Amino acid sequence: MAVQNKPVQKNNKTETDTKTLHMIGNAHLDPVWLWQWQEGFQETKATFRSALDRMKEFDDFVFTNSSAANYEWIENNEPEMFEEIKQRIKEGRWEIVGGWWVQPDCNIPSGESFVRQGLYGQRYFKEKFGVTAKVGYNVDSFGHHGMLPQILKKSGMDYYIFMRPSPQEKGLPGRLFWWQSDDDSKVLAFRIPFEYCTWGKDLDKHVRRTAAELKAPFNDLMCFYGVGNHGGGPTKENINSIYKLNEDPNFPKLVFSTPNKFFEDIVKKDLPFPVVHDDLQHHASGCYSVHSGIKKWNREAENLLIKAEKVSSIAHWLTGQPYPENYSRAWKNVLFNQFHDILAGTSLEEAYEDARYMHGEAMSIASKGLNYAVQSLSWRIDIEEEQDMKPIVVFNSHAWNSKVNVELEVGGLKDDHILIDSEGTEIPMQTVQSHATAGGRFRLSFIADLPSMGYQLYKLVRRDTSQAFSEVTADDHYLENQTYRVEIDPVTGFVTSLYDKEKQLELLDGPAARPVVINDHSDTWSHNVLQYKDVEGEFKATSVKCVEKGPVKSVIRVTSEYGKSTIVQDFTMYNALNQIDVHVTVNWQEQFKVLKMKFPVNLIFRKATYEIPYGHIVRECNGEEEPGQNWIDMSGTHEPTGELYGLSLLNNGKYSFDIHNKEMSITVLRSPIYAHHDPKVPQDNEHYSFIDQGIQTFTYTMLPHRGNWESANTVKAAAELNQRSVSIIETYHKGSLPQKDAFIKVSADNVIVSAVKKAEDNDDLIVRAYETTNVATTASIKLPKWQRTIEAEFKPSEIKTFRVPKDSAKPIVETNLLEWDEMK
Repeated sequence: MAVQNKPVQKNNKTETDTKTLHMIGNAHLDPVWLWQWQEGFQETKATFRSALDRMKEFDDFVFTNSSAANYEWIENNEPEMFEEIKQRIKEGRWEIVGGWWVQPDCNIPSGESFVRQGLYGQRYFKEKFGVTAKVGYNVDSFGHHGMLPQILKKSGMDYYIFMRPSPQEKGLPGRLFWWQSDDDSKVLAFRIPFEYCTWGKDLDKHVRRTAAELKAPFNDLMCFYGVGNHGGGPTKENINSIYKLNEDPNFPKLVFSTPNKFFEDIVKKDLPFPVVHDDLQHHASGCYSVHSGIKKWNREAENLLIKAEKVSSIAHWLTGQPYPENYSRAWKNVLFNQFHDILAGTSLEEAYEDARYMHGEAMSIASKGLNYAVQSLSWRIDIEEEQDMKPIVVFNSHAWNSKVNVELEVGGLKDDHILIDSEGTEIPMQTVQSHATAGGRFRLSFIADLPSMGYQLYKLVRRDTSQAFSEVTADDHYLENQTYRVEIDPVTGFVTSLYDKEKQLELLDGPAARPVVINDHSDTWSHNVLQYKDVEGEFKATSVKCVEKGPVKSVIRVTSEYGKSTIVQDFTMYNALNQIDVHVTVNWQEQFKVLKMKFPVNLIFRKATYEIPYGHIVRECNGEEEPGQNWIDMSGTHEPTGELYGLSLLNNGKYSFDIHNKEMSITVLRSPIYAHHDPKVPQDNEHYSFIDQGIQTFTYTMLPHRGNWESANTVKAAAELNQRSVSIIETYHKGSLPQKDAFIKVSADNVIVSAVKKAEDNDDLIVRAYETTNVATTASIKLPKWQRTIEAEFKPSEIKTFRVPKDSAKPIVETNLLEWDEMK
């Protein structure tokens, strides 16, 4: 029978009295892992009920829990329990930590997604419970990117708790340390000793080994207990065990506590906390690449929502188009799917059907909102009437002038049609293979020169004469514009030359765009694997052929085979852009294999840089698997010319890379068994589903550049690949808007406006921007339509958020990531 209301007191203690373990009662709840969300939903109710019951039985028991999504389930399904939780929070017996919608993967979501985790999580907790989390809390996530301290701090959290990577994976100067990001923001971080949950009834061993970590002057630690993963929480036996151990003079003082109480106590002691300025890696490196589907859906949904918000905000202010209130629901779907066992690719197969439905709903909401906004704006453009004219409005969601390839389907195209811009200048265009095979439709390709976060009107008009434009020179084995020549081996299908004609410089140090197959018998997470290097073979070309040739672009299609698998790579070179876009279709039929795309470059004194959420990091060229976002770069001194040169690799859905000496690699996919966790050994007589079987598509871009990635505008080029322009075929009509316009302009190249949205609590505009090159910068962000200007000083890699009131008489103010001018 449980001991009722027994205080945790000690008598006759020795010198260990000064040492204290804060016993943190918690229940790690994976809403999805080896089960689907419906089961996680039920287990959340069971776990919360159990915690509430323990509070009735033990007056000094307190409970700690995170993740707003779990509470929303309870609110919507068990309102009486929800009210009971409210009361316990008010009493201080139930502590909210985390402040995010879920405990996500902490490498793969975009910077803006991490902001939204806090925006929706903290605002939910404040609205429902009157509190916000002070402690960031991701105890099970598989690594933590280096910009998190700033994001946590600006979301109202001064502290952070994590467990992975463990000491054998990442050496740290202590369990407690200041974790600092590039802008000098820092949070006091705590690495959980051993485990965030307990399995036995008696906590003797768990407490004893945690106590062994106490080292003066750090005489306080947190010790986490309670059944976890599938929920459960602290048991009666756990609690009684704490009472019992607390009577033993061989143990330090044990107190029922919470993370808030621990951090409040520890900061008062003015201890010499070390400082760590780094990301916290590596754990489960295979998670960066496994399950291409969930990672591509995540990238697409993030960018579509961000783009829809930008255009919807402008349309709402300019035309009165209602701003979609369901964008928050779409974001919550995306945020839920960023839970670490979903986005990392480590859940059971059925979970990804659920994730696909949730991403689909999110993207449907975003697509509808974007369309309403675009059409609201385009309908108000003043377009003159002309016979057989087809007006095309192209919108740019980026706050810089953007030159991008635009492709769209049109009908009724005649031989004498030409394309002109808003000023009447003829623009090169070409027709490429239509996506509609029924006839009567054409696919048009041209390079659009677009104003900063604005639009331009293009017109297909019929003329007796047209200007002659030179084609991108090409045959079956090479592509060439005025600056670069690319050569492809007709036998292997590999790129053998990437040559700068003006500098007379060969960038490659061997065959590139080389699909390499690597043996990989590790589990889904790739536990204890840092590199994939057991090369089994390479794809070989079965066809190398020029399939498009024209004044806008030329394309060589390389079809290659390995085993039962095929890859089609369409190498695209443009006349007006010095980048090579490669559209890839993979039909993968291999198991226990990794597919990498490799690019050796001829550089010495190399620096390898990876984009991370709202920032970047320089890493060693040691061949270890590393997480990254939209781009990676290697810059250095070219041999033998001595030129400062580099190559950026951009992508629209991959997150795993390695750079070994001179060779850059994109990890395209891994094909382990679904939810296979060591030490279980797969048996030959059992049937398994393997991940990433079948067809997938993605795009990568080779962006060679003189100088470094900062001067090459790599960040912007990668953003253009991921958040593409929007085109719509219009008709003639009167309107109040000009045929070309810009809505937001930024004075500094290294400051990017990453988000524009309606404020959560009124019709004000929220504008978020960040510094991209780790250089302190002064920038002006102008909104010319409304005669408003934001003047700001950015620290290196700083994220800033501004509130622009709808009432022009009110001043623009800087706010935090929660859109609160002060923490409430």
